[in-house]
Amino acid sequence: MTSPIDLFYWPTPNGWKISIALEELGLPYTVRPVNIGAGDQFQPDFLKFSPNNKMPAIIDPEGPEGRPISIFESGAILIYLAEKTGRLMPADPRGRYAVLEWLMFQMGGVGPMLGQAHHFRQYAPEKIQYAIDRYTNEAGRLYNVLDKRLSETEWVAGDDYSIADIAIFPWIVPHERQGQSFDERPHLKRWYETMKARPAVSKGLDVGKELRSGSATDPKVFQTLFGAAQYQKR
Repeated sequence: MTSPIDLFYWPTPNGWKISIALEELGLPYTVRPVNIGAGDQFQPDFLKFSPNNKMPAIIDPEGPEGRPISIFESGAILIYLAEKTGRLMPADPRGRYAVLEWLMFQMGGVGPMLGQAHHFRQYAPEKIQYAIDRYTNEAGRLYNVLDKRLSETEWVAGDDYSIADIAIFPWIVPHERQGQSFDERPHLKRWYETMKARPAVSKGLDVGKELRSGSATDPKVFQTLFGAAQYQKR
């Protein structure tokens, strides 16, 4: 019997990547909530295996050679889970690198830029028009890149569903808050609706929804998420 993976998690786009992947792969897992609004990510026990004080992270008791392994960073976790199971990543080198390049596109572009668009549009205490325009426009550019790509392929990395799709989708879920729409992006819309209809994706998005409490606009939560606590040396 496979021992469950410990998933250190909070329901955000980065957390959803891993809950969706685990559901798609049918791997047993136990959710270990990391309440980022309350500062759980700064706890010494968590920092031992997630030194960047970010969730998600996992501990797999049945890692390589049958020994436990801990992994932080959502992209690394997705690669690990795909390689562990031999699924969601092509075996042939060309297909593998196509998945990896689109995964890196998410890690280096989609996540950071859409996150900044979301932040400056929704949470920044001052409405800085330059920042709003810069990140909203960059989010739109990335949406257009995806729409063009998906006019040529069924899935982001090619003919097969992969961890690249799983990585990108959660960041597209709050598209309206990023100032984006699917108007004139029919290929992205087709892909988005197909992703949304997958049972494992729906289950992954539902994981931990009962955990959400408070709001990032609450002064204490805001300070924990975006204030000086982030920058302390630990």
